[in-house]
Amino acid sequence: MAGRLVLAEAKAGGVRILPVDSEHSALFNMIERFGRETVRGVIITASGGAFRDLPLDALATVSLEDALAHPTWNMGGKITVDSATMANKGLEVIEAARLFDLDHGDISVVMHPESRVHSFIRTRDGSLYAQLSRPDMRIPILNALSWPDMVDEHVADLDPVLHGLTFRAIEPQRYPLLGLAYHALRSGEGFADAYNAANEVAVAAFMAGTLPFNAIARVVTATLDSPWPTRLDDIESVLDTDARARQQARRAVMEYA
Repeated sequence: MAGRLVLAEAKAGGVRILPVDSEHSALFNMIERFGRETVRGVIITASGGAFRDLPLDALATVSLEDALAHPTWNMGGKITVDSATMANKGLEVIEAARLFDLDHGDISVVMHPESRVHSFIRTRDGSLYAQLSRPDMRIPILNALSWPDMVDEHVADLDPVLHGLTFRAIEPQRYPLLGLAYHALRSGEGFADAYNAANEVAVAAFMAGTLPFNAIARVVTATLDSPWPTRLDDIESVLDTDARARQQARRAVMEYA
């Protein structure tokens, strides 16, 4: 959560930071081609995770095994749980704001169950452009490794006839962690740091079987209720905020377990 500091060091060293998240890789490549000055907003897509169609009242009793059954991506355990809560998308919103110098109001999220469209950009003339590919991390990794060139890939082509595309609005009550990420982004750098730390503590507790799934957001909410710094001007302050947020989140886990 030291994005501003890392970007400043990269600028001082004359290097580019190349994203390998599929969403940010898509945004990076489109913004590079169109020019940052032409872009007035971005849309990041979200699969919705394992519980996108589950009745809301059933979220209190879901198991870790249920949460790890991601419908489109094959990922590690923690990030798969983050997909189910949409905390991963919240972190991606924060990441996009830092990487592309975007205001929180310029970034939106839409659910896209097929995970074929990875991001959109909206240009000043009102046009909407999208990047489509199979949900395969080899593509954004290859893009980063070969940038600024483009090399041949060995992933099967995406057939738009065979793979239908659907989109729907995010349900705030199903994914409160996404709204909390926007709150953290608006509130300042320390809040974004605390958001990440509290989520990591809460997800670890859920994966250990000591916290219900629907209490993950409660832990993060309780942690963000504290007055965190609006700016983090050095790595020491980043690490200090992270440590204090984790301590507070652990207390919240004990309360909601």
